[in-house]
Amino acid sequence: MNLQRGIAAGVPYVAKPPMSGTAENAPVVFGWHLMDSPRSEVAFEAAVPMEGLDAWRIYLGLPLCGSRMPAGGFDEIMQLGMEDAVLNLQGPIADQAAREFADVYPLLRKKLGFGDAALGVMGGSLGAAIASLIIAEQVMPVRAAVLVSPLLQLRAVVAAMSRVYGINYDWTPEANQVADRLDFVARASDFARAGAPPVRAILGADDEPDGFIEPAENFIGALRSVYNGTPTDLHFVDNMAHALADEPGLEAGPQLPHASKVDALAVEWFAQHLR
Repeated sequence: MNLQRGIAAGVPYVAKPPMSGTAENAPVVFGWHLMDSPRSEVAFEAAVPMEGLDAWRIYLGLPLCGSRMPAGGFDEIMQLGMEDAVLNLQGPIADQAAREFADVYPLLRKKLGFGDAALGVMGGSLGAAIASLIIAEQVMPVRAAVLVSPLLQLRAVVAAMSRVYGINYDWTPEANQVADRLDFVARASDFARAGAPPVRAILGADDEPDGFIEPAENFIGALRSVYNGTPTDLHFVDNMAHALADEPGLEAGPQLPHASKVDALAVEWFAQHLR
């Protein structure tokens, strides 16, 4: 396995060259991991390696995760989330990761030698929201996307997590701005304006219905209403909840059966649409 690890513009990455060895003209897929397991770029690559895809596969680490976790580790992350998950975690992580990509892409293109071929984006949970921001805000032209256990409506996720933890979230004007930005059902027309890239959403059949399943169904429906026939797809994986790897999910681990199914669906979609 020809894994290349490094840091670009302060962002840790794992990169794998195309199987054909034709680096310059091959498509490139960038992936952003979950905050649940797998919660690092190394662990995400192990969970969803996309070995059957003849493309550059590059996995980026999220802010406040993995090697960029704060000094207090998981305890500090949990404390930040309990204080204000939207303004301390989801909002700033998504915003910073999307802004970083504009710097990371040209640096890695020069370092790794890929050209201006088709670009795909993939993300899990909050990473899927970052991939969606790349499309909706036209950070880079995207040819196809795979969104796994995706955070597609922040308000729905916060409501679901509030029920789990028995807390009520106080929606301030600033938090509502973040939620509007991370409401991709409402932003479906932004995907259309960005060239209507084909999108496949993959969810666990056992994921939280109100926080993830219903928003994904509404998102794909909203895309279909504005896409004028461009392919969109929604898949449910049996015996899968939200995570794709066992805890703690910081290092590479064995690929779980449901992650293998996600992997195959991702490879299939990108092979069809990254041309």
